[in-house]
Amino acid sequence: MKDKLRIGIEVQRIFREKKHGMEVVALELIREIQKIDQHNEYILYARKDVDEKCLSETANFKIKSLPASSYFTWEQFTLPAEVKKDNLDFLHSTCNTSALRLPVPMMLTLHDIIYLEKTDFKGTAYQNFGNLYRRFVVPKIVDKSKLIITVSNFERNVILNKLNLPEQKVKVIYNAVSPKFNTNYTPERLTEFREAHQLPLDFILFLGNTAPKKNTVNVIKAYAAYKAEVPDGLPMVILDYDKNLVFELLAKLGQQHLEKDFLFPGYIASEEMPLLYNISRLFLYPSLRESFGLPLLEAMACGVPVITANTSSMPEVAADAALFVDPLDYHQIKDQMIKILNDSELAVQLKEKGLKRAAEFTWKAAATQLLALYNTFNQLPKG
Repeated sequence: MKDKLRIGIEVQRIFREKKHGMEVVALELIREIQKIDQHNEYILYARKDVDEKCLSETANFKIKSLPASSYFTWEQFTLPAEVKKDNLDFLHSTCNTSALRLPVPMMLTLHDIIYLEKTDFKGTAYQNFGNLYRRFVVPKIVDKSKLIITVSNFERNVILNKLNLPEQKVKVIYNAVSPKFNTNYTPERLTEFREAHQLPLDFILFLGNTAPKKNTVNVIKAYAAYKAEVPDGLPMVILDYDKNLVFELLAKLGQQHLEKDFLFPGYIASEEMPLLYNISRLFLYPSLRESFGLPLLEAMACGVPVITANTSSMPEVAADAALFVDPLDYHQIKDQMIKILNDSELAVQLKEKGLKRAAEFTWKAAATQLLALYNTFNQLPKG
């Protein structure tokens, strides 16, 4: 058998309570790696936070939870100092950025380079600072990396063209869907969840976000147009979003009477997201720009019809299992909403196609591909 490798995996924010896309992806992949590889030795580097129980050490997998005063100081100072102690063969940084000075070779997961494209800085101050930081760090880190992983062929082409990289340097490993996203929850469990979060029997679901790419403004305009045509139409549930921002937009549109039709349950933990999808009638995901679009597959795996954008990675991920719209045309979004909600046969067809499509993306398959790259990493030429 080949010699053991000592592999470092960096995922600074994996222990934070409110996990988002990159942390969810890293967590799922690490859990699968722990199952399929008992040969190599692993050290996980994370920032100390409240959810350290989400991962456990195994015989060949050690976890280092390291404090720091800020994201920047942890990544640029704490991480390289710790890596220097551990005699690694290489470090895999999983969330777009890494330390500029590392004592070992590096593999980088580059989920997207949206922040290197034109930005209008309409997000929050935190998002704007993060984008500026990535714009500075990522080009330098890419040059230092021996191998780059991204999550779709669309994003791979963007990265190759924008950063002028050789094709063999960038590999694709698709994201996947956790088995917890399924349609097997009992009516009693779904009712319990609905009542706990005070949600209606029937609603449209949208994962709101202050990031401009999430297209929240056009979704709200589309909903207002929908209610103009269907006054007794379904309410909309918007997750993880400030209701005051919605109400301000409704006021600008002269649609204040719709405030009662928007519901804001706030942050819902990752473990409960399958329940939310299961009780929703329709899922809206007309994002302006995604590198993958994991919520598409999560909704499909829970049997929910999906409307998404005809741009970037969404057609690659959704294939024939969703209805597509021009995300800038809110009338088109509205029309497709009405089409699905009025056509039960179409809704059933989309549900069946969605279940089939989501089943094609598993974390075990993704982790197997990742492990193959780990095992051949030292044979690659320098970045």
